[in-house]
Amino acid sequence: MAAAKTAADKIANAGNEALRDAMEKSMSGLNDLTAHSRKNMEAVIASVTATAKGAEALGAETVAVSKAAVERQTAAVQSLAGVRSVQDFIEVQTDLAKTHMEACVTQMGKTTELVTALFRDAYQPFSARMTAAVESLQSGR
Repeated sequence: MAAAKTAADKIANAGNEALRDAMEKSMSGLNDLTAHSRKNMEAVIASVTATAKGAEALGAETVAVSKAAVERQTAAVQSLAGVRSVQDFIEVQTDLAKTHMEACVTQMGKTTELVTALFRDAYQPFSARMTAAVESLQSGR
């Protein structure tokens, strides 16, 4: 009878120990998952912030481009109004076309840089999280 009680106590103690270990592992896993989720949310917030800043920069650039375009158009009308001959008209028109084309190419470069920076900055937090996830998986092997 005493041997049976001792065996039952050992089984109960082993069961309690296994349950305690399982609970500790579960809590540890839950803490890791919570930390991972928090870092993911921080990455989303950082990405949205970068996107908003990029959109703001694009908006400011669009306003500046529009203002410059109006000024160029005003100057173009004044230049064309002052022509006295067909030859003058052709020269003024050629200069205007060249000026507008150069402004367009320059603006395309600026806009490309702004959009590239926007996407790079918006994606960077996610890239960092993916790198951390891959490193975590590799270290767990």
